[in-house]
Amino acid sequence: MSNASDYLENNIANLFRTTAVAKPAKIYVALFTTLPNEANVGGVEVSGGNYARVQNGPSDAAWSAPSGGNGQISNIPSIAFNNPTADWGTIIGFGLYDALTAGNLLIFAPLSSPKTINAGDPPPAFSPGALTIMID
Repeated sequence: MSNASDYLENNIANLFRTTAVAKPAKIYVALFTTLPNEANVGGVEVSGGNYARVQNGPSDAAWSAPSGGNGQISNIPSIAFNNPTADWGTIIGFGLYDALTAGNLLIFAPLSSPKTINAGDPPPAFSPGALTIMID
C-alpha cells in the first residue's frame, strides 16, 4: 500500500474547489534508507555516490492505466538508477517527487524486500511492473 503525502492529499481535495490543481511536469523516483511521513518529514533519501532520482513520466508510456478500482498503477519501462560509486546503505522504500531535487513528495511506500546497495554493485532498478502504487 502506498502512502499519499499531505501535499498530494491537499491537491486531490482541491479538485472539489475552485483552486487550480496542476499536474506535475515531471515525476521522479527516489530511494530511501528511512521513510518520510506524510508531511515529508523524517525521511532519509540516498545521497552521494552517483545517486540521482530517475524521471518516469508523467505519461501513458511510463505508468499503466489504473486497475482494480483502487487506483493501482505500475511502471511500464524499467527504472534504472546510476551505478553506485559509494555505499548507498539499505534501501527500504521509494518515493515519487515532482522535481529532480527537493520538490514535493507525492507518494511513498516501503519495498517488499529491503536491498543493501554498495559501491560497485549493479545499478538498482525496478523492472517493468515491479514498482506498484495503490491509492486506496
